Amino acid sequence: MMRVLARAGREDIAVVYLAEMRPSRYIEFVESVQPPVLKSDKWVLIVSTLFGCPVNCAMCDAGGWFQGKLSKKEIMAQIDFLVTRSFPDRKIPVKKFKIQFARMGEPSLNPSVLQVLEELASAYLAPGLIPSLSTVAPRGCDRFFERLREIKDDYYGLGHFQLQFSLHTTDPLIRDRIVPVEKWDFSQIASYGEKFYHSGDRKIALNFALAEGFPLEAEDLSRYFSPDVFAVKITPINPTIRVLKKKIHSRIKSESQAAGLEVVKSLKSRGYEVIVSIGENEENRIGSNCGQYVRQFLNDKSMAKKDCYQYQLEKLSGSNKNSFNF
Repeated sequence: MMRVLARAGREDIAVVYLAEMRPSRYIEFVESVQPPVLKSDKWVLIVSTLFGCPVNCAMCDAGGWFQGKLSKKEIMAQIDFLVTRSFPDRKIPVKKFKIQFARMGEPSLNPSVLQVLEELASAYLAPGLIPSLSTVAPRGCDRFFERLREIKDDYYGLGHFQLQFSLHTTDPLIRDRIVPVEKWDFSQIASYGEKFYHSGDRKIALNFALAEGFPLEAEDLSRYFSPDVFAVKITPINPTIRVLKKKIHSRIKSESQAAGLEVVKSLKSRGYEVIVSIGENEENRIGSNCGQYVRQFLNDKSMAKKDCYQYQLEKLSGSNKNSFNF
């Protein structure tokens, strides 16, 4: 049974929850809105699918430790906890209700995610439901991706599903350093995307967290990915514990700064829809980035003490003591 240990953040931006799913097995999950957009217009849940993550991406705090896969019931428990807090009757009158499988863990490594996607289609009265799956496309997960395509076609057509491939750079050697796991190359991702996408679907997003030393070349991208099928999503590098330790520096901090980049102009000139997603600075203060709270929890043996744990959350979020409920 899921036991929520702590929460941090602001209801009008983002709230991060830390929970114990099994003895000494911890996960995080998040609910967020995007001011000035109202919650009734867009509400986003971000759930974990693994205990840690074996992929070990350079900027992600969920990597470096891995303790197994969550069951369908454990993934659904995160969603149901958040839904019933706001909508006890499970009727969700939100125009865009996104559930992102993107908190802790590479979702394609857990077949239970597919079972959750099937169940979600009828679990709530939610006409605005849009599941969103973000992946680095690990090699050996072909059966997962084939079944994902079938589920999307069966339950989430006409723009009700968002698929994102996290690439971060067009340089394959640097990509291998950022995402140190065997994975599909660009031609394999492009081939799958062409099969996955149908007219009326949301375009498949190619995500680049723009950092200094992470090249993004529009010409290289256009060799593989059709702008009729793929869009480009650009985000800053979030200040996770790993990013600060490795001294990875973001190339953008604002939408106007991103719009002025030559690569953005070049991508648009080649027909790509370019989505710049910056987020609120307060989210960084809250610490709503992948794996921060669990990593801090596991790294500090004294976390067994409640007051010490609260101190660590405050240190990460920059919030005052009243921001936390236990």
